[in-house]
Amino acid sequence: MIAEPSATTVLITDDSLVIRAVVRSHLEAAGYHVVEAVDGRAAIEHCCQTPPDVILLDIEMPGLDGYEVLEVLKADPLLTDLPVVFLTTLTDMDNVLRGLRGGAHDYLKKPFEPAELVARVAAAAHVKKLQDQLRLRNAELDLLSRTDALTGLNNRRHLELVLGHYHADSIRHQDPLSVLLLDIDHFKRVNDGYGHPAGDMVLAEFARRLKSELREGDVVGRWGGEEFLVVFPRTGRDGALVVAERIRQAIAATPIDADGVPISVTVSAGCALGPLGTAAELVGRADALLYSAKGAGRNRIESEPAAAS
Repeated sequence: MIAEPSATTVLITDDSLVIRAVVRSHLEAAGYHVVEAVDGRAAIEHCCQTPPDVILLDIEMPGLDGYEVLEVLKADPLLTDLPVVFLTTLTDMDNVLRGLRGGAHDYLKKPFEPAELVARVAAAAHVKKLQDQLRLRNAELDLLSRTDALTGLNNRRHLELVLGHYHADSIRHQDPLSVLLLDIDHFKRVNDGYGHPAGDMVLAEFARRLKSELREGDVVGRWGGEEFLVVFPRTGRDGALVVAERIRQAIAATPIDADGVPISVTVSAGCALGPLGTAAELVGRADALLYSAKGAGRNRIESEPAAAS
């Protein structure tokens, strides 16, 4: 089987009522869902509103001809992969090649045999199905490439891209930008005392609690090991500290259950205000403040001094 007709919608675009009726009859008999357009403009409108899986497109039509419709479809990123099968009475091979060079999937000469019509539509539908599967797979791979497998948060690669974007935006619009670098206190003791599987459970639950305390628009991810980074776009020191303290309290309030074993953990963090010269400098400043929080006894947030009033 190269297609699943019951799941396939075909748009017939032809100014001839007779041709549309004949094509509809054959395709519906083969199990396809069929819709119609009487001219090129109607076809484009339909595709924009409800894209079909395949479009059968007459070349010679009043108003926009088939070539012009094809050009519009190929120029639209959302419709460019729509398989177009030309219907034509033209016998000049140059006309056929013109359509294929323009991005048409196939062509069918009128009059056509019903079996050939169904076969060419099936082939076009199969191509569309493969394109959709490839697009979905690429989206899944892209998500995996930006996600930390253990915690489900953004990974460092994605965080660096997001932070770079927001840092440049902050400089351009002269908006504040804060970052919070967090580190689980004495995490090595968790791994050494309870084992690495328990350590993984602590990291996963820590990430869940961390994410639950953030606001819409805040961006969080695993920076590396037991370090996590939160980006606060258009947020000053005081706003970031409110969220940071909520996070600290949420972590310390309740031990984390690791397969029935309660493990108490705390977190230290450095909160830096930007923008600075570069996004890396901003993270570096947060790291220095985190180091200060560790030195001051842990389970605390160190931040930039409040601006003088």
